[in-house]
Amino acid sequence: MWLTMTTFLLIRHGLCDAVGQSIAGRSPGVYLNQAGKKQAARLAERLADLALAGLYSSPLERALETAHPIAVRHALQIQTLQGLNEIDFGEWTGKSLADLDQLSGWQTFNSFRSGSRIPGGENMAEVLARAVGEIDRLGQLHPGPGLVAVVSHGEVLRTLLAHALGISLDLMQRLELSPASISILRMENHGPQVLLLNSIDGWPSYFPASKSR
Repeated sequence: MWLTMTTFLLIRHGLCDAVGQSIAGRSPGVYLNQAGKKQAARLAERLADLALAGLYSSPLERALETAHPIAVRHALQIQTLQGLNEIDFGEWTGKSLADLDQLSGWQTFNSFRSGSRIPGGENMAEVLARAVGEIDRLGQLHPGPGLVAVVSHGEVLRTLLAHALGISLDLMQRLELSPASISILRMENHGPQVLLLNSIDGWPSYFPASKSR
């Protein structure tokens, strides 16, 4: 008989002005914009009826802001973990996506994630190792049937989900994780299961609005 282990709510932080425009990376002082604050409030409402065993977050402000309403609703302390931190984007930190699109190194990074290192920053194997290490440790701290909320960044969470699904890191960009989305990863003794991917409140921005009512 298989024993259910920890279930993780993998939450991408809400919108900030840099999303889709530039690489915020680990720059300090990047906060949620007004839309992102509303997303964080709705997230707390969505999770209000769940019994959370713990709440963990990247140490960056935009992740902590997303976690805060959840912490208030559940009377939990947010515990920050470096393993959930954003990718170290090194020399690319602060650059616009339009400028990066002109760099061959950026093109290589996006097509060959498994073997590319960001100039002055991390490679994806390092990101995967630290993220999986944190999930493994949290699973031991909160053995099943615990439900643990984890607030992190799109690329870090994609890395975790790609690993769980057995997808090459070179293909991880095929996994869409919208701001303030929830994905669910359950760890069992026979391996991980992805139960939900990119659950959001409302339709994604790339869906065209209906012209009829």
